Amino acid sequence: MELVQHGRTAPGAAPSVPKTVGASTAWEERRVPLRRTTPVAARPDLEQVFRRDYPLVVGVAARVLGSRDAAEDVAQDVFLSFSRSAVPADEARGWLSVAAAHTALNALRSGRRRAVREETAATAEDAVVSDVADTVVALEERRRVRAALARLPHKQAVALVLRHSGLSYAEVAAALDLSPGSVGTTVRRAESTLRKELIRHASSD
Repeated sequence: MELVQHGRTAPGAAPSVPKTVGASTAWEERRVPLRRTTPVAARPDLEQVFRRDYPLVVGVAARVLGSRDAAEDVAQDVFLSFSRSAVPADEARGWLSVAAAHTALNALRSGRRRAVREETAATAEDAVVSDVADTVVALEERRRVRAALARLPHKQAVALVLRHSGLSYAEVAAALDLSPGSVGTTVRRAESTLRKELIRHASSD
């Protein structure tokens, strides 16, 4: 089951890399403007981790939010938090994945996103559709899936997002402090709960 399809697919490389300036971090100009700039203590490994894991962070967030732009906003917050953390670089992948899922789910639940408008624009630009009804149905289905995802227990939702973002069972287990054998059960339970939520709300509409 594909969790959520999202807008435009990004290239594999990160759009920019943090540069250290004195004791603070300054971000290079990006295609999506920064919402804020906050001086933070520089980490010597920040550039390496950013280059390596930026696509993963954006991909996880986009799975939840359905919008490349909204996912890049999440990535800004996640890497800002990482730059202030003491997480070792070799453990960053799991930490960043969970942080991206948590941040995106929180944004989804609080309504801090522009997905409906951006999805409509992305579909108009990227898809060749013979019938406008097909577009409306597809957008409505994505909206329903995201709304159901936001109602899942948090750990189930994060496990489902991480697994559908390409993380292995071992990586999901390490990221969420689960036993490897319990990951499959958690993901299957999340998928079952998601389907029940979709059916329950479809019948009440």
